Amino acid sequence: MIQLKLNIDKVAGFISEQEIKLFQSEAKLQQKKVYQKSGAGNDFLGWVELPSEINEDFLNDLEQTASLIRKQSQIVVVVGIGGSYLGARAIIDALNSNFSALQDQGQSPFIIYAGQNIGEDYMAELLDLLNEKEYSVIVISKSGTTTEPAIAFRLLREHLERKYGETNAVNRIVAITDAQRGALKTLADEKGYKSYIIPDDVGGRYSVLTPVGLLPIAVAGFNIADFIQGARNMQVFLKQENNLYANPAALYAVVRNILYRKGKTTEILASYTPNLMYFVEWWKQLYGESEGKDNKGIFPAGVNLTTDLHSMGQYIQQGLRNIFETVIRVENPKNNLKIPFDNDNLDGLNFMSGKRLSYVNKMAEEGTMLAHIDGQVPNLEVILPHIDEKVLGELVYFFEMACAISGYILGVNPFDQPGVEAYKKNMFALLEKPGFEEQTIALKKRIS
Repeated sequence: MIQLKLNIDKVAGFISEQEIKLFQSEAKLQQKKVYQKSGAGNDFLGWVELPSEINEDFLNDLEQTASLIRKQSQIVVVVGIGGSYLGARAIIDALNSNFSALQDQGQSPFIIYAGQNIGEDYMAELLDLLNEKEYSVIVISKSGTTTEPAIAFRLLREHLERKYGETNAVNRIVAITDAQRGALKTLADEKGYKSYIIPDDVGGRYSVLTPVGLLPIAVAGFNIADFIQGARNMQVFLKQENNLYANPAALYAVVRNILYRKGKTTEILASYTPNLMYFVEWWKQLYGESEGKDNKGIFPAGVNLTTDLHSMGQYIQQGLRNIFETVIRVENPKNNLKIPFDNDNLDGLNFMSGKRLSYVNKMAEEGTMLAHIDGQVPNLEVILPHIDEKVLGELVYFFEMACAISGYILGVNPFDQPGVEAYKKNMFALLEKPGFEEQTIALKKRIS
């Protein structure tokens, strides 16, 4: 059985049960394409059976590497962009203390990220910090030539070799890359870096259950065996469950597509748990890069509540009515903190004294959903009993499978990203990369 639940009760006023039933055959057809690998992009469906294919020996090897990294590092820099870092960061942040940066990590180093931007101050300040710390690097890239992480890794490799010497620096770098080709693969072979493979049939945004996500999560001190077990539980459950209403991934895909066809073209993923902020970021990439094609697609946005009720709340309540929300609800927090009684009661909050903060948060969540529904914003709920590795494994696989089904219902290839190349070509031309001479001249005229 699985622990995750999907509640669609709060879309009842916007779509009918009959409309959902009409999608049953469509949902089964698209699920069949995923499992039989007969749809568009079927050469990138390696993630579908991945949780069941990961064996104990492989996890032990990852754990051993993670242990060696932890022993020699106060800081580990994870170099990557998009799916090469968002998945790991989503899980690590969800499991970590909100204030882990200021706390003693015990035997686990602090995880820092690089290569997700080209900020000059960001990299200069990171290198200054690393002058004073013992550190290692996990570099993640299939090609090794993606601009942002390639620049960051060039700077970090030079810094490592200068600080520790070229021979010792080798033991502080782990490469996660292609099995056979690419600049990073070539460098890793030449230098002798410890390496792991990104499977050819798993795209970046679906790669959190590969070494791309598993090694950083293990280095951070979390249980990757439990994480994989949670994903495996969801994998087995979804494949066996033929009832649309009992299959949360298929049902989520169907409901969001019905809402899309009714003009709800923006989906807001909302969380009332601060630790899940980067999980929302991972979800945004997964759905945005998978569905935003052929002038189609639900635009994925995210809010961190209740914080954003004091900024985006006005728009959600009364702005353009093209939005719906999916709320991740965590029923049981790790801690128990109650509001104290105050004799003066100047803030007027004694009516809440003795109540847990989680109860107040839940009432804020319930009240907000009711207000938004009254404001013509349908709400779906993804309900988690708590946050741990197994539950997060379920959540990752749930969203991945739902995304694949949803993309096929929408009529796009959920596994490519041809539009991402447009900015790269322009950037290379403006930087005067060899081979882009004609584009360089044309673009510089446009910006002069």
